[in-house]
Amino acid sequence: MPELPEVETTRRMLEPVLLGRVVRDVLHTDPQRYRNTEAMLGKQILKLERRGKYLIFRLDDGLDCLVHLKMTGGFRIPNDKKFLEPPRFERLRLVLHDGEVSYVDSRRFGFWEIVPSNQWQHIKALSEMGPEPLSSDFKLKDFQTAMSRVSRVKPALLSQKPVAGVGNIYADESLWLAKIHPEASKLSAAAAKRLHAAIIEVMARAVEVGGSTLSDNSYQQPSGESGYFQLEHHVYDRTGAACSRCGAEILKYTLAGRGTHYCPDCQRK
Repeated sequence: MPELPEVETTRRMLEPVLLGRVVRDVLHTDPQRYRNTEAMLGKQILKLERRGKYLIFRLDDGLDCLVHLKMTGGFRIPNDKKFLEPPRFERLRLVLHDGEVSYVDSRRFGFWEIVPSNQWQHIKALSEMGPEPLSSDFKLKDFQTAMSRVSRVKPALLSQKPVAGVGNIYADESLWLAKIHPEASKLSAAAAKRLHAAIIEVMARAVEVGGSTLSDNSYQQPSGESGYFQLEHHVYDRTGAACSRCGAEILKYTLAGRGTHYCPDCQRK
């Protein structure tokens, strides 16, 4: 699933293409998954924001378009403003007054919904989401308090409540950097401080290089280019490789239903 770095990369690349444009048409054949999109017609896109793993198109007339990419969703931007052929797995196309943007999704799990501005209460994941890790709202003291209460640290991070946007890839990478086992509980203030710094460092670097594109190529930047943070992974998707810090073999097991990668020497339980 695209996580904060992939969604933020997408937002930054879409912004110059979409900002200020008027939506002339929204083409798709799945009104259950792409809800109320007819409300976008004739509306100007005023801002493009991100909250956790959600994209938020701020439209005029007090409307928001919420987009969650889920497992395999993404955007494609044509080189000449219009597509000569539909991109593979295209599910929706935004027709603007001076160009087009395509939404692709091979597994069809992503969704769009148009709602009144800031009326997101029905989406529990948004209403309960923690602070953004690359903002001043991600305060160390609050994070230390939250982490001192958790029974297992990685599932807590994946819940999105202590901090927004951290999914499976970046939880594993941050825990490795902080030398914390994925099942550690009730972190000390010192351990939580290391993890707080690690999350910021990992997320900032991943955004800088366009996110992570894994072997299935399900995530690509809107330009069609891959992300590059996978070249810097220390544990995620490196089962059996040597730890770059101590040389021990990277292990993988299942925790809370998610494949979890860690170094048994650096991250002792």
